[in-house]
Parts: sequence; C-alpha cells; structure tokens
Amino acid sequence: MDGLQVERRGDEVWLTLDRPEVRNALDDRLIAALRDAARALSSEASVRAVVIAGRGPAFCAGADLAWMQRMREHDEVRNLDDAMVVAEMFHAVASLPMPVIARVHGPALGGGAGLLAASDLVLAADDTVVGFTEARVGILPATIAPYVIRRVGLAAARRLFLRAHRLGAAEAHATGLIDEICPAATLDDLVRARLDELALGAPSAHRATKALLAQLAPLPDAATRQRTAEAIARQRVSDEGQEGLRAFLERRQPSWQERPEGDA
Repeated sequence: MDGLQVERRGDEVWLTLDRPEVRNALDDRLIAALRDAARALSSEASVRAVVIAGRGPAFCAGADLAWMQRMREHDEVRNLDDAMVVAEMFHAVASLPMPVIARVHGPALGGGAGLLAASDLVLAADDTVVGFTEARVGILPATIAPYVIRRVGLAAARRLFLRAHRLGAAEAHATGLIDEICPAATLDDLVRARLDELALGAPSAHRATKALLAQLAPLPDAATRQRTAEAIARQRVSDEGQEGLRAFLERRQPSWQERPEGDA
C-alpha cells in the first residue's frame, strides 16, 4: 500500500512505514497512505490502540530525495497542494481517537520527527536520532510545528527549529520528544508492555480523555493547517529554499554556509 503496511493485531493496528531501501523516507504516496489509513481508523470503534513503526534500519529519515527534487521544480501553487496533504496527514494521525504509540529506532528526522510529536506515547531505542534539520537546507518545519509546540512547548520548539541539530535519544527524551528509552533489543518488549497497560483502561475513557485534551490544548484548525502549508510552500520556492534543496541534492554546502575568503 504505497510504502505503508497496515496490520490488524486483535484490537490493535500497526502502521509500518515500509520503504526500508530509502530508510522509510516520506514521499507523496506514503504521506497520502498514512493520511488515508489514519482517517479510516478514526471511525473504527473496535481498535483500541495504533502503533506507528518503521521497517528496516530507520524509523523515518525525513523527506524522500526524489520527492524533494520534484518539489524543487514545482511552483508555489503546486508546492502548496503537496504541503496541504502533509498537513492533513499529521492532523489525521494526531486526531486519532485511540492511543497512538510511536515505536522509534534509528533516524527520525524532519517529518519522521513530526510523527513522534503527533503520537501520544513515544517509545524509542537508544540508537534513535531525532532532528528538525529543515533550516539547514533553507526551508522550515512548518506543517509539523503545531504538534511539536503542543508536545514540548514553544521555548523548546524554538530551540529545536532554529538550531536544526540532531539529538541523540537521551537529549530527545530530556526535551520531551521521547517518553521512554530502552536498548534496541528490548524495544518490542517495551511496546508490548505499554500496549498491555493501555488495555487495562476503558476504550471509552481513552477516547474521552483524548477528546478533552484536544479541547484543552487544541489541535491546529483548518486555517492554521493552511497557514503552515503556505509557509513551507513559500519558502521552498524562495532563493534560499531553492539553493538549500539544490545543495542537499548535490551533497554540498549551501551558499550561506560558505565563509568569505580570508575568514579564519
């Protein structure tokens, strides 16, 4: 299913990013598949929990290179259309009425880090690396911003977005992006333990709790999702957005990172 494996395990559903050859990088088809799967699950009363995982050596390494190349060549209108699909995917995941667990290992970058922020419980192997590195390629973490702010707060989001650095599992845990860390070999045991804990709670109580939390700390409404999509679309077609994406694809430094001659 366009890079996404949907597996029913009793009253649980596992959504597994299934593009291991590109470290589960997000492209337009996988993003749409995630959006559609989450929307379909939202009305499944028999599903008590959802797990988001990644097959292979990474959870999600961010945006797919071929997709990024296509985005660089598109105008702002087309970029906006694509960004809106991304915004709606994150909203669909974050608004699922049942608990959502992110089972994370290896790289969780860009949109992959956004999936952590959109989940309820983030359980990670100690080899996890998280990063919102968009500024280093001339763009910004726009569509994921509301979910990151909702999870870690504005001050931490500001630091993460502007520094645009990669965080090891311990720093991501201290920041609030990860809830629990364990050795990679025991990650499935930890996920199983938390699923068994969740099974002790009444499904209606979980759904009522998430609905209340969404009122107390609102998810982004349609207008906000539109604004975030417009922000990334506008930056992608800007001079530095184009240069940053081109430099990333060509595996070189963007122009703003080059020091003038004579600088130490």
